[in-house]
Amino acid sequence: MIQASADLHRQLDGLVVAPDYERRLRVLLEHCQRNLPSVDEAMIRRAFRVAYWAHRDDRRASGELYISHPLEVALIAAKDIRMDDVTVAAALLHDTVEDTDLSLDLLESEFGTEVARITDGVTKIGSVFENRALGRAENVRKLMLSMASDVRVILVKFADRLHNMRTLVAMPTEKQLRIAAETADLFAPLAHRFGLHEVKTELEDLSLKYLQPEAYREIADGLNAKRRQRERFIERFIEPLREELKEAGFAFDIYGRPKSITSIYSKMKRQGVGLDEVYDLFAIRVILHTTGKQGREDCWRVYSTVTANYPPVDGRHRDFISKPKSNGYQSLHATVMTPEGRPVEVQIRTQEMHEVAERGVAAHWKYKETPGGDGAAPAGAGDARVDELYAWVRDLLENPSPDDAGEFVRQFQLNLYDEEIYVFTPAGELVTLPTGATPVDFAFQIHSEVGFHCIGAKADGKMVPLSYRLQSGEQVEILTSKRQTPNPDWATFVVTHKAQARIRHWINERRRKTSAHGRDLLDKKLARAHLEPDEQAINRLAADLKFASTQQLFYEIGSGKYDPADFVAALKKGLPPEAPESDVPEGVSPALLEVDEIDFREDARERVGGRTALVIEGERHTDLAVEYAACCGPIPGDDVFGFLSRTGVVKIHRKGCKNANHLFSDHGERVIPVEWSRQKDVQFSATLRVVGEDRVGIVSDMTAVISKSLKTNIRSITVTSEDGMFEGTIVLYVSDVKQLRRIMKRLGRLDGIYGVYREE
Repeated sequence: MIQASADLHRQLDGLVVAPDYERRLRVLLEHCQRNLPSVDEAMIRRAFRVAYWAHRDDRRASGELYISHPLEVALIAAKDIRMDDVTVAAALLHDTVEDTDLSLDLLESEFGTEVARITDGVTKIGSVFENRALGRAENVRKLMLSMASDVRVILVKFADRLHNMRTLVAMPTEKQLRIAAETADLFAPLAHRFGLHEVKTELEDLSLKYLQPEAYREIADGLNAKRRQRERFIERFIEPLREELKEAGFAFDIYGRPKSITSIYSKMKRQGVGLDEVYDLFAIRVILHTTGKQGREDCWRVYSTVTANYPPVDGRHRDFISKPKSNGYQSLHATVMTPEGRPVEVQIRTQEMHEVAERGVAAHWKYKETPGGDGAAPAGAGDARVDELYAWVRDLLENPSPDDAGEFVRQFQLNLYDEEIYVFTPAGELVTLPTGATPVDFAFQIHSEVGFHCIGAKADGKMVPLSYRLQSGEQVEILTSKRQTPNPDWATFVVTHKAQARIRHWINERRRKTSAHGRDLLDKKLARAHLEPDEQAINRLAADLKFASTQQLFYEIGSGKYDPADFVAALKKGLPPEAPESDVPEGVSPALLEVDEIDFREDARERVGGRTALVIEGERHTDLAVEYAACCGPIPGDDVFGFLSRTGVVKIHRKGCKNANHLFSDHGERVIPVEWSRQKDVQFSATLRVVGEDRVGIVSDMTAVISKSLKTNIRSITVTSEDGMFEGTIVLYVSDVKQLRRIMKRLGRLDGIYGVYREE
């Protein structure tokens, strides 16, 4: 371990850096000079030399020198995030303490407290995500604590993860899936929470590339094939606006920007359409060079110019200038219609708004020297947006947390929502909530006491159920009663972390009191029977009676579900009576009752016979039991993976399965690569959804195509119709994906069929 500066300087004397890396350092410094408020070039050069020497014997999975990684991370920090020179230096050094002989004390003596603190924070965050501890609540709390000390910690981690995703191709498939899944589930939405739109978008797209390779390639190839056609359309759309805005004297930039592959993929899935049916593949941006009040007024003037040239689509106008998003995003959005009948989204904002939209908290950064000692303010505190983020982290840390680590992570993710709604209190105050929020979420957002005593709600003056999904613009009034207490059913529909945490805490507290009352009742019954069993005897009998724990026994006695006299009788006889109706107490996650997880991975590999992937051979396999997951219905030809259950059964899932991300990120060590065999004599169940015009004979036409023309067996078919349209669900048996696609294509050719989609 290199501990002293003198030792380090001796090691650095005579260090020769390869010419290519000297060139890349110059590029980094150029971006620093161009984008950062001030640059200590000597510090950055010194950080580079220390990192170069420390990683001198290390190489990445791709085979290149390891120093290329911290260099690229620093470049992202300087070019894309643009914080300050301290962040860039920490980015160069971020892996040295964890992976080399350098100590944290040495970094502090060489580069100062801030660089050392950020490096230490990034190292701690790395331990959160780089192993199976992802699902443990304590490590997620470490993540939040690191953010609470200095916002630059998480920004360096974003840069680190972004470069790792850019170079993920060099990793084994298992690691690709795990890293991509946790990036999509945590890093991308967290980047959104910090307002880093460009980083978030690239993280999402790169995750999709590995999690849904076929869909990614289809969209990427489709966009590339029509790029020139799209560019010509954009130029025709922009030309009249450009001329008119010039004549009006505006200083501006106007251009078209393709929407992200992930957003297009989400729209295709949400609307059940193909790429050719998604029309808004890009957005037009107008960036004004004016600022302040004048800039906001100019945005509305430009909006008038746009809607004078192209008619707006009703209900597709959004004003994020008057009501910014929770991450600080401001812009005017309007969807207008071209003469050809094609909808186009136009975004109008000032340059300052654009900086915030692209770089979020980094654009708000105002460096202030952090006071030393206990109670020191977090670095960057003092700027309103940064302070909001610190308040958000504090709220997460202070709220009651579940004991179940997996549940804690899910609650954390609830705070990383993307889409938002804006509602108003009766006094006209604006409240921002995630899409899908209910009056109960609104009540807890106002105050915990309002949430606890919520008995009813009104939206725009009309009574609505407490499970009602609020809509943007509604004025919400909460009715309360001091006699009201939270209903456990609320936990099934609330979506905000605050509401779930408060409700869960109340349920747990009520359970604790009920269990204490149950213990008291049992003790009294035992005393009357002149019995004094020790705790071990009570534990053993509770287990014999099929209770998950003695606490469950006490709870069911306290809640009146189990008679303590039965327990006393069983203790006397030494024979258990009938088991209680339920062995899982109300409000307790079944996950808490599971046995300790067993690592089947190596055993499974041995039983596969040393191959890199398990070959799925219809109904015949190795001695491993194989089942096909009902949640996604995989069939031969699908991109699939195997998941080893606790019972030793390999469940086959499609990579596009709704549960895939959770399995990759939380249980990646139990994912097994699998391959389909060439066998064709086994039939698999697949489900299609068909939408079309409700005409006479449509059902018989569909069955004729499937059964007679394509010789495929139908298991079931159900059809519902309304207002001249029908929607049908067809379950059929196929041998592989090619056969299914052939059926979908033939059905799509029938007169009156508007869409044929595979159900997951």
